[in-house]
Amino acid sequence: MSTLVRASFVIGFDGDDHVIHRDACVVYDRDRIVHVGRSYDGPVDEVIDAGEAIVGPGFIDLDALADIDHAILDTWHADSSGLGWSQDYAVNRRRAVFPLEDTLFMREYALTQLIRNGITTAMPIAAETHSAWAESYEELAGVVEIAGRLGLRMYLGPSYRSGVPVLRADGSRDVHWEPELGEKGLADAIRFVRDVDGAHDGRIRGALLPCRIETVTLDLLRATARAAEGLDCLVRLHCMQGMTELRLLREWYGRHPLDVLAEVGLLGPRLLIPHALYLGDPETPFEGSPDRLAALAGIVHCPLTFVRYGDALRDFDRYREAGVNMALGTDSFPPDMIRNMDYGNNLAKLVTGRLEAGSAADYYRAATLGGARALGRDDLGRLAPGAKADLVVVDLSGPRTGPVDDPIRTLLMNCTGADVSTVVIDGRPVMRDRMIAGVDEESMRLRAQTYFETMKAAYSERDHMRRDQALLFPASFRVVEAGS
Repeated sequence: MSTLVRASFVIGFDGDDHVIHRDACVVYDRDRIVHVGRSYDGPVDEVIDAGEAIVGPGFIDLDALADIDHAILDTWHADSSGLGWSQDYAVNRRRAVFPLEDTLFMREYALTQLIRNGITTAMPIAAETHSAWAESYEELAGVVEIAGRLGLRMYLGPSYRSGVPVLRADGSRDVHWEPELGEKGLADAIRFVRDVDGAHDGRIRGALLPCRIETVTLDLLRATARAAEGLDCLVRLHCMQGMTELRLLREWYGRHPLDVLAEVGLLGPRLLIPHALYLGDPETPFEGSPDRLAALAGIVHCPLTFVRYGDALRDFDRYREAGVNMALGTDSFPPDMIRNMDYGNNLAKLVTGRLEAGSAADYYRAATLGGARALGRDDLGRLAPGAKADLVVVDLSGPRTGPVDDPIRTLLMNCTGADVSTVVIDGRPVMRDRMIAGVDEESMRLRAQTYFETMKAAYSERDHMRRDQALLFPASFRVVEAGS
């Protein structure tokens, strides 16, 4: 079945870069783009007139929120000591907060949010805080089913780790190690990749997704590198993202994270790194050259999440000029790629003092072409004949959008993910007129609130001081209960 989508702006691809077609159309037949441009004379089965809108390639989110986010609870804490696991909890009392059924609901809720924000290809990230250790094979098998039903294109694998960050009774930070759980996690991840790679007409691909570098032993990192080569798949590993990580790796190995990655055989074109902010040592974390990062599949830059924690990449253009492939991730709620591009664009100006820094065009490239390059896909992140029919429609007609100038700058400055009206993945409309077929929005919203309240209550159980919610999460203002 062929479909023509017409709009005031179509972001095409000329073989080298994005181009803006004014008053144009894109035509797709089944799962492939067949035409992008001003006019099309051939027959089509359906015409969608999007009106005053941008039709562009689907966004690629390589650190995609896949749970109900904790950032609303921890991004404002001056003292975050109660938000992780205590050593006592890790050793004696840890448990899965939610049964599998509830965890899979949470996953479905999160995946619908990705679609609502125009994300068509995602590599998920979820907190292990509420698990008994890390993600399970069964949990990710459930995600495969959900993604297949919703129509998302995803790169999936269960997370695994050898240790978990803990807070000791004296308030010091450490890592509690159980290496055998990491080895079992990798074995399950390898089995998962072999079992699911290529599922749902190729929209599901396997990947190895170990947790943060400071929670994975050197032996497990080496085994991950060997497994990725044997499976011919990508690896994503969070590192260079925090001062505690830099300090611990310096204490344990006397090395910077990049040197550790080189030693274990991961520093190469299979590796994706969120967030790679800290190129130097703990004393001068932002000093150093990003040149070595050019050997990687890419950096997954998540500007909205990091500014919430009071940090920023220094700086986006310096990484690009060093040949680093820059991709984007949302990493927290809302998984709004448009807001992430806007925050990145503004933060680049702030950290450099240059108005031209971190241009809207470069951030749009990162959200599309950069993500595709990181995945080794020349059929994603662009609207061009032969590319996959993954596209989003962003409505510009609403009164809050204001006057439209350059569509990409207008997208970043005047729009949000709430303006995404239609999403097509693999030629299948997965959201039309902001509605996802088969999703009961109200019941999902109510269940998500109940899930969140249970999640929030569990922090007290893990806290090293066993503080209640009122102490851990005080309200912004005094709360007056109904009837008071």
